[in-house]
Amino acid sequence: MSQSLAAAGPAARPTAVVVITGDLGRPARLTVPDLAAWPQHTAQVAFECATSGVRHHRFTGPLLHDVLADTAPAFDPARRKDRLRFLIAVRGADGHHALLSWAEIDPDFGRAPVLLAVTLDGATLDRVGPQLVLPQDRCGGRHISGIDAIRVDGGYPGTVTAR
Repeated sequence: MSQSLAAAGPAARPTAVVVITGDLGRPARLTVPDLAAWPQHTAQVAFECATSGVRHHRFTGPLLHDVLADTAPAFDPARRKDRLRFLIAVRGADGHHALLSWAEIDPDFGRAPVLLAVTLDGATLDRVGPQLVLPQDRCGGRHISGIDAIRVDGGYPGTVTAR
């Protein structure tokens, strides 16, 4: 039996969607429930905020690397380190942006445990969207709430010409 949107109340609000695009074999559109189906990792963070002091939070979610690796980035298999030229741009619905390099999150290089958090202090983020969490960042400057877009860009040539 179906119910009208008005009768359904807050549960009927649309679930936030993250659009993952760029130099990928399998671009994706993922919701928080989709991300919650991935292996979950936990991060206890203490962000030092300039205006409000230290903030302690507990986040859970999949690793950004795992989710993006599943989208088949267009790495050149003939070039062993080609993935190191890829950048990851993350945008929140509120307009905040952060930029990471693939090398930061790659297990063979920086291995940073960057999360696409689906819970914050035990509360689900279904309606507002996942959060970018870099536990290693002291002040949380690259923390992005309500992620709505991620772009993986390998458009930087592997060779540099000198002038």
